[in-house]
Amino acid sequence: MSLNSVNIMGNLTRDPELKYTNSGKSVCNLSIANNRTYTSGGEKVTEVSYFDIEVWGAVAENCAKYLSKGRGIIVEGRLKQERWEKDGKTQSRVRISANSIHFMPNRREDGAGQPPATNAGGASEARVSEAQVSEAQVSKAVAWDE
Repeated sequence: MSLNSVNIMGNLTRDPELKYTNSGKSVCNLSIANNRTYTSGGEKVTEVSYFDIEVWGAVAENCAKYLSKGRGIIVEGRLKQERWEKDGKTQSRVRISANSIHFMPNRREDGAGQPPATNAGGASEARVSEAQVSEAQVSKAVAWDE
């Protein structure tokens, strides 16, 4: 039996990159920064870790359309290791393959609009499938079931 599950929250370090496979399936690559703050020797220290994320299908397209650098997201997914040969040496990297992406409320909310409904953790709660999605639903959150 194996367990491979990741839940992480962070801010996008760059704009999403949307691409299409030869078969026409969309894939979006995201990168987030996750901060960990702790005290060492009486001083507050912040440790930043960076993670690459891949998102597939209609949700990938919505991520590319509605997210931008600095926006907060919550990712639920699994770790995926990729291996390849380059110049006779085996290369590898680990990224997060997202099962769902939850958009965090935009910090730049100017009070003109109502922020999306959130759960106890502060994450937006809308859930959508790969069916057509209204802009209002997507601005709250985007997720799908594999």
